Amino acid sequence: MKTLSDIGLIGLAVMGENLILNMASKGFTVTAYNRSTDKVENFVNGRAKGLSIRGAYSVEELVQSLERPRKVMIMVKSGAPVDATIEQLIPYLDKGDIIIDGGNTHFPDTIRREKYLADLGIHFVGAGVSGGEEGALTGPSIMPGGSEEAWLSVKPIFQAISAKVDDGSPCCDYVGQNGAGHFVKMVHNGIEYGDMQLLCEAYQIMKEVLGMSADEMHEVFKHWNTTELDSYLVEITRDILAYKDEDGSPLVERILDTAGQKGTGKWTGVIALDLGVPLTLIAESVFARCISALKSERVEASKVLSGPVKQFDGDKAAFIEDLRQAVLASKIVSYAQGYTLMREAAKEFNWDLNYGGIALMWRGGCIIRSAFLGKIKDAFDKNPALNNLLLDDYFTNTVVKAQEGWRRVAMSAIGNGVPAPCLTAALNYFDGYRTERLPANLLQAQRDYFGAHTYERTDKPRGEFFHTNWTGRGGNTASSTYNA
Repeated sequence: MKTLSDIGLIGLAVMGENLILNMASKGFTVTAYNRSTDKVENFVNGRAKGLSIRGAYSVEELVQSLERPRKVMIMVKSGAPVDATIEQLIPYLDKGDIIIDGGNTHFPDTIRREKYLADLGIHFVGAGVSGGEEGALTGPSIMPGGSEEAWLSVKPIFQAISAKVDDGSPCCDYVGQNGAGHFVKMVHNGIEYGDMQLLCEAYQIMKEVLGMSADEMHEVFKHWNTTELDSYLVEITRDILAYKDEDGSPLVERILDTAGQKGTGKWTGVIALDLGVPLTLIAESVFARCISALKSERVEASKVLSGPVKQFDGDKAAFIEDLRQAVLASKIVSYAQGYTLMREAAKEFNWDLNYGGIALMWRGGCIIRSAFLGKIKDAFDKNPALNNLLLDDYFTNTVVKAQEGWRRVAMSAIGNGVPAPCLTAALNYFDGYRTERLPANLLQAQRDYFGAHTYERTDKPRGEFFHTNWTGRGGNTASSTYNA
């Protein structure tokens, strides 16, 4: 083992342990530290025994064990624990040393921490890490942002441990300044929320409208994973539906229907509202988890609020293909919305994001990895200034082709009283985005009527605002104009 370690890592929970083992497997020497030092003892004498991994039993010992510039990766719970860990490290670090936050941190915190540490001469990297326990051990997707100088120091380690795509390219590259890495990871998680909910809606439609068994649905998802929907989430959904409980019945049907969340989907929705981006599908996926949490209320409501009698008398195989097309088209809308959000955030925070490169980083290791992402990279390679994925030829043709089946599925779900918030939100976005004239003219008239908020006219240049005294009782004083 080397006299000094290449990198130190704080936080020996699932992700931290597996990242350390991954680093050691790629030839790096790592120092492991945890606030509860018994975890250090158990790790170095257990899973890490005989590997190029040493334990530290204090922050000072951790820092002293590292070669310069010292690189310390933090894998602790987001929020105050990250700030506390940084404060513990600062007294022992020198100018030019590097702190890396690899947790699910909210990007404004990363912006704040990067500035704070830069003023002390310490570099800070906010790196989103996706892939769960397996990805951390065998190759995650890593999205680093922050100090570009620091990135060059950690690049050999991060690109070595990250997942690789077929041509050997690492699913890790520099994203952008200060909080860009954690922002992109946040959008990744928002898209993940949407993808998961879309598959859940497909499952419920197959179960309740078509009356399919878990084994039959397993076969559907198995087939879908050989099509454009080939992805990690379709793959695990296939496996989940085939998994049997001890008595041979599908385990999935015995899992309580209340979903948890850790906040990244909510963060994505909130910043979309702040930036005025219609992130409707991802927002609906968050609200779907919220309504799932109202289990006791839903049980009571089901006793008094009746819906339609479910019936289906069409071609089952044709409808399943319609459903596949609906999921595919909705998935495209989800990514289109996510990429639009990244584009607007780049303007707001002065980031230079490589959108095709981000798709490449998501092609392997992460939860939303799929063959689909290669088409996104192709789209931005053709047109780096692409405003919306729906305007790329491949995605335009795919969504237009899918829309008939998509609409049939939406009508069937609504007609049978089966909730499909993401499938229908995606269709509404598609219809809204392709509509030349929306009814916002009436909305602006309403706003001007009660609040003198003004409006623009179709027969006048953009930027000229007008107010009408609708009742004859108001004056000519107008309120503020609107943002559009």
